[in-house]
Amino acid sequence: MSGFSDAVETSLLAHLLKGASFAQPANIYVALYTAPPTDAGGGTEVNAAGYARVLHNTWNVAGNLAENNGEIQYPQATAPWGAITHFGLHDHAMNDSLLLWGPLNTSVVINDADQATFGSGALDVTLD
Repeated sequence: MSGFSDAVETSLLAHLLKGASFAQPANIYVALYTAPPTDAGGGTEVNAAGYARVLHNTWNVAGNLAENNGEIQYPQATAPWGAITHFGLHDHAMNDSLLLWGPLNTSVVINDADQATFGSGALDVTLD
């Protein structure tokens, strides 16, 4: 299961119950974490040579499940990134703009010269 950030939860409630505007983000960036974020943010995003969030704006949504439509491929690591355990979706390439987050089904160790890739449908976002 995935979790919305506190900021998104507040915005959605205000939208649903008070009629406040809630704009869809212009872009979605996929971040990788070695320690999980929480709804309040935080966690440990990869901070190593060769790492950058990846822009991915194409998602399939059905019921309470969304999954990436198309491959998500990161730049080749030029230093070890560690064990990737979670992902986060952000609306900005660099700042702390977490929208939602979730665990990977299996952690992935990224070493020097490895390239993290998620095939189409490999990242699932579910809400309960």
